[in-house]
Amino acid sequence: MRIITANVNGVRSAASKGFFTWANRQRADVICLQETKAQEWQLTDPVFHPKSLHCYYHDAVKKGYSGTALFCRSKPDEIVRGMGIDWIDNEGRYLEARFNNLSVVSLYLPSGTSGEERQAYKYKMMDVFLPHLKKLKKGGRSVVVCGDWNIAHTEADIRNWRGNKKNSGFLPEERAWLTELFDKHGYADAFRQLPQKEHEYTWWSQRGQARSNNVGWRIDYHIVTDDLASTVQRTRIYRDKPFSDHAPLIIDYDFKMPT
Repeated sequence: MRIITANVNGVRSAASKGFFTWANRQRADVICLQETKAQEWQLTDPVFHPKSLHCYYHDAVKKGYSGTALFCRSKPDEIVRGMGIDWIDNEGRYLEARFNNLSVVSLYLPSGTSGEERQAYKYKMMDVFLPHLKKLKKGGRSVVVCGDWNIAHTEADIRNWRGNKKNSGFLPEERAWLTELFDKHGYADAFRQLPQKEHEYTWWSQRGQARSNNVGWRIDYHIVTDDLASTVQRTRIYRDKPFSDHAPLIIDYDFKMPT
């Protein structure tokens, strides 16, 4: 099973940079996108609806903002758009595909970098999202939550960790929340199930030469239930061509997609 997650920072922009040409060559079972920044009715070009895949979008109410998408090789048994919470669903932050007992989620957790109001919104979503994850696992489902979580978990996940201790995305409360998810609730960071080189990141600021100097953050994850953690076979961050300020994260699992 191959799953890709990518924050495209505008699906139309990413398409113009060749994202779909690249994605169609990856033979992925599921591709999870975040920050699509479009309404589905605006995506009339066939490139946004590849014939070989079942395509689903969950748009934000606000045009040109947020949004998630899923592209699935096999038709899901069910698509769940949103969490049933208006203030989250109006921003298109959660899209789930269910294949028998497997759930694959495209998640776009809020950023709090624009100020205290959005940081409060981020904490508010974290407060309701943790019980949601616990409920999914308690129901006996195998779960892969892919996406931009907007949190660098450890010092190994951010190049300039000393200078970011008081910044959104690397705050102690945010990092502790992920630690609790991993240590107490039966979820794991799929990328960290295999040995990794130093300085492996998925997002770089567009200021200065952050990407060329690899001054980045790892904020894009596959977070999986423990039963899937042991099946991680291969991980790869695709950096050869920039489709956005994030890089796609590709993970292969020794797990047969339910049909």
